[in-house]
Amino acid sequence: MSKELEVQGLTLYHFSACMFCIKVRFFLWRKGIKVSQKDILIHPQYAQELIAGGGKKQVPCLRIESENTVQWLYESTDIINYFKSKLKNG
Repeated sequence: MSKELEVQGLTLYHFSACMFCIKVRFFLWRKGIKVSQKDILIHPQYAQELIAGGGKKQVPCLRIESENTVQWLYESTDIINYFKSKLKNG
């Protein structure tokens, strides 16, 4: 496993038993990437944040905050591809 990398400005909304969420979390673990994680089943306020910001209660969802913009990225494969593209570029 590579050295751990803590990434600021990213939050993964998930719940522990979701197979698609497990896929994303496993990828992050394998690559040594640490992001903030919010379990929407354990903390209902996180589900409300997800709905208010992203527009739907679907997990996994990666909240990407950069400068003055916030993007909500759904779908496990898209989230993994986002991280893969960042790893290639830097």
